[in-house]
Amino acid sequence: MTQRENDIATLRAFNRVYTLRLGLLQAKLDKSPFTLSEARVLYELAHRTDPTAAEIGRALLLDRAQLSRTLKRFMAAGLLTSRGNPAHGRHRLLALTPEGRATFQALEAATCVTTGNLLASLPLPRRNRLLAAANEIVALFQAEAAPQIALRALQPGDLGMIIARQAVLYAREYGYNSDYEALIASILADFHQHFDPARDDAWIAHCDDTMAGSIFLVRGDRPGVGKLRLLYVEPDMRGMGAGKLLVDTCVSRARTLGYERVELWTDSQLLSARRLYERAGFARVEVSQERFFGQEIGSEIWAMNL
Repeated sequence: MTQRENDIATLRAFNRVYTLRLGLLQAKLDKSPFTLSEARVLYELAHRTDPTAAEIGRALLLDRAQLSRTLKRFMAAGLLTSRGNPAHGRHRLLALTPEGRATFQALEAATCVTTGNLLASLPLPRRNRLLAAANEIVALFQAEAAPQIALRALQPGDLGMIIARQAVLYAREYGYNSDYEALIASILADFHQHFDPARDDAWIAHCDDTMAGSIFLVRGDRPGVGKLRLLYVEPDMRGMGAGKLLVDTCVSRARTLGYERVELWTDSQLLSARRLYERAGFARVEVSQERFFGQEIGSEIWAMNL
């Protein structure tokens, strides 16, 4: 199965579970006389002031004929009235009657009970995960702008997150053992304890409020030499320019702080990172075979004179 096929299967599986658990497969919603689409039309009518049928149709992406039949049924049942629009003679303004509002409120109360019962059936940790996922899904579908990578300074919790994410990703992608996690923790503990704003800096790449990667600039072992450390980019954020932005920002900052040279260590397996370094102007200056992180690796030093 290709990645695209797997993604499609995942979303369809979610749809099947979601529609079943919320009772959306039933002919009528929450034991009401309304189908799901009719209930949504009723909801829009209750939350808009003098809407037109066209507005409702655009909001719900409903077929004009389907919407027309629904509105006619509502009028026949005494739930809806319409009147001419003084600003546009061909448009009719819609409004729920008192009976229509009472009907909506009864449906709303029943739906809230059903949803509350569903939430109550879940243990608190799962309930919180469900609500967080629901908020995330709504935000993703309602986002209007294309996702953009941006950089920010470190915040509380970032160092621990970087340790965890890099340890997991490098174990998964390159087979590193827990020695690497211990090394990252040591590097970041030293960065925090001996931070000097005249020599050190760090950046978190983020997209849609989600961490996309990180990079650190620290003082080197010799005067005038800085080190680029712990560059990484989350797998689902790759190809969006996060790595280039992080490296370019780090190099630019090194120049601003007066460094004459920036060096970095990398593993010959990290092909994407090596391409980033080369494009940024780094050159490989030292190569050796070393045993690190439970395996034999190509240990490389890259450098750039500023």
